[in-house]
Amino acid sequence: MWIRGLIRLFYYAVMAYLAWSVYRLFSGARRRGSRRPADKPRLSGTMVKDEVCGIYLPKENALRETIGGQEHFFCSRECRSKFLAGGDPKDRTQ
Repeated sequence: MWIRGLIRLFYYAVMAYLAWSVYRLFSGARRRGSRRPADKPRLSGTMVKDEVCGIYLPKENALRETIGGQEHFFCSRECRSKFLAGGDPKDRTQ
Protein backbone atom coordinates (compact mmCIF):
# COMPACT_ATOMS: atom_id res chain seq x y z
CA MET A 1 0.00 0.00 0.00
CA TRP A 2 2.78 2.43 0.85
CA ILE A 3 4.48 1.63 -2.49
CA ARG A 4 1.36 2.78 -4.29
CA GLY A 5 1.49 6.10 -2.42
CA LEU A 6 5.18 6.49 -3.22
CA ILE A 7 4.55 5.89 -6.92
CA ARG A 8 1.71 8.40 -6.85
CA LEU A 9 3.97 10.98 -5.15
CA PHE A 10 6.70 10.36 -7.73
CA TYR A 11 4.15 10.74 -10.55
CA TYR A 12 2.93 14.11 -9.20
CA ALA A 13 6.50 15.31 -8.75
CA VAL A 14 7.35 14.46 -12.37
CA MET A 15 4.17 16.12 -13.63
CA ALA A 16 4.89 19.26 -11.61
CA TYR A 17 8.43 19.38 -12.98
CA LEU A 18 7.18 19.00 -16.56
CA ALA A 19 4.58 21.73 -16.06
CA TRP A 20 7.23 24.05 -14.59
CA SER A 21 9.59 23.30 -17.52
CA VAL A 22 6.89 24.09 -20.08
CA TYR A 23 6.03 27.31 -18.24
CA ARG A 24 9.70 28.38 -18.19
CA LEU A 25 10.05 27.56 -21.88
CA PHE A 26 7.14 29.75 -22.93
CA SER A 27 7.65 32.57 -20.46
CA GLY A 28 11.37 32.75 -21.31
CA ALA A 29 10.64 32.85 -25.03
CA ARG A 30 8.15 35.65 -24.53
CA ARG A 31 10.61 37.64 -22.42
CA ARG A 32 13.43 37.22 -24.92
CA GLY A 33 11.15 38.11 -27.82
CA SER A 34 9.89 41.29 -26.19
CA ARG A 35 13.37 42.67 -25.62
CA ARG A 36 14.70 44.68 -28.49
CA PRO A 37 18.42 44.64 -29.04
CA ALA A 38 20.03 48.00 -28.57
CA ASP A 39 20.30 49.76 -31.88
CA LYS A 40 24.02 50.29 -31.71
CA PRO A 41 25.63 51.76 -34.77
CA ARG A 42 27.97 49.33 -36.41
CA LEU A 43 31.56 50.45 -36.44
CA SER A 44 33.06 50.84 -39.89
CA GLY A 45 36.49 49.74 -38.74
CA THR A 46 38.04 53.03 -39.81
CA MET A 47 40.43 54.47 -37.27
CA VAL A 48 41.33 58.17 -37.21
CA LYS A 49 44.12 59.95 -35.39
CA ASP A 50 43.57 62.83 -32.97
CA GLU A 51 45.89 65.57 -34.24
CA VAL A 52 46.56 66.92 -30.76
CA CYS A 53 47.37 63.90 -28.58
CA GLY A 54 48.02 61.36 -31.33
CA ILE A 55 45.54 58.73 -30.10
CA TYR A 56 43.73 56.54 -32.62
CA LEU A 57 40.00 55.98 -32.19
CA PRO A 58 37.05 54.71 -34.26
CA LYS A 59 35.83 57.34 -36.70
CA GLU A 60 32.27 57.01 -35.35
CA ASN A 61 33.42 57.94 -31.81
CA ALA A 62 35.55 60.92 -32.78
CA LEU A 63 34.58 64.57 -32.50
CA ARG A 64 34.81 66.27 -35.91
CA GLU A 65 35.69 69.73 -37.00
CA THR A 66 35.83 70.85 -40.63
CA ILE A 67 38.26 73.70 -41.26
CA GLY A 68 38.98 74.95 -44.77
CA GLY A 69 37.29 71.91 -46.30
CA GLN A 70 39.53 69.51 -44.35
CA GLU A 71 38.00 67.29 -41.70
CA HIS A 72 39.87 66.96 -38.38
CA PHE A 73 39.13 64.35 -35.70
CA PHE A 74 39.53 64.61 -31.92
CA CYS A 75 39.21 62.23 -28.98
CA SER A 76 37.84 64.87 -26.59
CA ARG A 77 36.59 68.44 -26.32
CA GLU A 78 39.85 69.37 -24.64
CA CYS A 79 41.90 68.25 -27.65
CA ARG A 80 39.48 70.01 -29.98
CA SER A 81 39.82 73.23 -27.98
CA LYS A 82 43.61 73.00 -28.05
CA PHE A 83 43.54 72.52 -31.80
CA LEU A 84 41.18 75.43 -32.38
CA ALA A 85 43.29 77.67 -30.13
CA GLY A 86 45.74 77.73 -33.00
CA GLY A 87 49.48 77.90 -33.21
CA ASP A 88 51.88 75.80 -35.19
CA PRO A 89 50.42 72.30 -35.87
CA LYS A 90 53.76 70.78 -34.85
CA ASP A 91 53.48 72.42 -31.43
CA ARG A 92 50.02 70.86 -30.88
CA THR A 93 51.33 67.35 -30.38
CA GLN A 94 52.52 66.22 -27.01
